[in-house]
Amino acid sequence: MKNNTNMEEKTLFQKIKWWANFITTIIMNSIIVILILIGFIFLAYYIDVTKNAKSGTWKPPLYGAYVIISQSMEPTIHVQDAIVIKRVDDLQIGDVCTYLSKDPRYFGIMITHRIIGTDVDENGEKVYIFKGDNNYSADQLPVYESQIYGKVIMRIPKIGYIQYFLSNAYGWIIAIVIPCVGIITFDIIKLVKTTKSGKKRKRGVVDEK
Repeated sequence: MKNNTNMEEKTLFQKIKWWANFITTIIMNSIIVILILIGFIFLAYYIDVTKNAKSGTWKPPLYGAYVIISQSMEPTIHVQDAIVIKRVDDLQIGDVCTYLSKDPRYFGIMITHRIIGTDVDENGEKVYIFKGDNNYSADQLPVYESQIYGKVIMRIPKIGYIQYFLSNAYGWIIAIVIPCVGIITFDIIKLVKTTKSGKKRKRGVVDEK
């Protein structure tokens, strides 16, 4: 009876340990992907900004990354999706781009919408007309090329939730600290049980002699 109980406890510990390892691996891999992406973006950003500073010109960074917080681009891009943008010189109708808004309602906010048309202003300068895929009408103000930071080249689904979760102290504790402590605890318990079993076997051998 005791052997069956011990086997059940061992099986339960193994299942819990497996799930803890599985969850921790997913989270850690997600963190590694995020860090690699951030590192690449920052490296490209630094090289590009340094190059532009030496030439005395200002351009948006070559690459950028943002987390979507509105539903204006659904179903193409969802809330809490992360996007990676790249500065491009040849913008086309249909491109999804991120631009710096000058609309008084959203002044200074980065907006990611789709180009649906072009026009020229009173000075003959080309402007772009943007619209969110989920919006009924186009954005109120036309957008100049100097406002456009880049074209969306990659979407990472729901990565914003992980970013938000890990940015909080409780999220870091739940996602990293607790699973690690759990794995260490299970290993210690397993080690203690193995040591006790080894001692019992040795005692059995001594008794037989």
